[in-house]
Amino acid sequence: MNTNLDVANRVDADIVIKTETMTIGELFSYMKQEDAKVAWFECIATIGDVAHGSSWYYIGCGGCHTKATKGPTSLMCKKCGKTEIVGVAQYLAKISVYDNDDQASFVLLGGAGYELSGKKASELVEDYFEANEDVGDDHLVPVPQALIDTIGQTRKFVVKVSNHNLTGQTQALTVTKVLTPEVPEVEANFEGNVAVPDAQETLDKEVAGDGPSTFFGSVKRAAGQADAEDPKRARSG
Repeated sequence: MNTNLDVANRVDADIVIKTETMTIGELFSYMKQEDAKVAWFECIATIGDVAHGSSWYYIGCGGCHTKATKGPTSLMCKKCGKTEIVGVAQYLAKISVYDNDDQASFVLLGGAGYELSGKKASELVEDYFEANEDVGDDHLVPVPQALIDTIGQTRKFVVKVSNHNLTGQTQALTVTKVLTPEVPEVEANFEGNVAVPDAQETLDKEVAGDGPSTFFGSVKRAAGQADAEDPKRARSG
């Protein structure tokens, strides 16, 4: 444990990027250090459960993936400065994981959820509403089977230790990439295809604002445009 932490401490920068695998206990120890910085680490853990009773996704901008805001007649993106955007469901799923000694809460963000489940959040949400046309746009979409089926799997997670972790606001760690334990270590771009703020910031916005399902009317209206951009979305009748 000390070897990993010592190497991390030798990096004189605002952000630490590490590819050596750390245990959950080592991650917690790093978070408690006074001079700890925002960092990415790899951690091998087994999925124990997927959080139920709360939303597992958010509606983001189709361009930058930042959480969309609800305008008078359409979805807007403050980051892009656009007043009308295509909303796309993105993963924001909470899971509990464990290794030989400890347990932790991880938050699957964006593409990390797809890497774990093999299913895009946008497809799962759209499929649910298509199969349940009688439910309203504010209906809470239940956790999909694709995520539930990951319980018991052991994976290598690239996790971000964020400012929220370092200041003690949360111990839940953001997952930015999911690998099989045998996959070689990632050499670059630890945020992968996640172009959104850290999970706690996105979760805070969810609590303060509308839930993801209340946006889905706008998402459904934009479905035709989304399908045109992604030919794989075409489905047989």
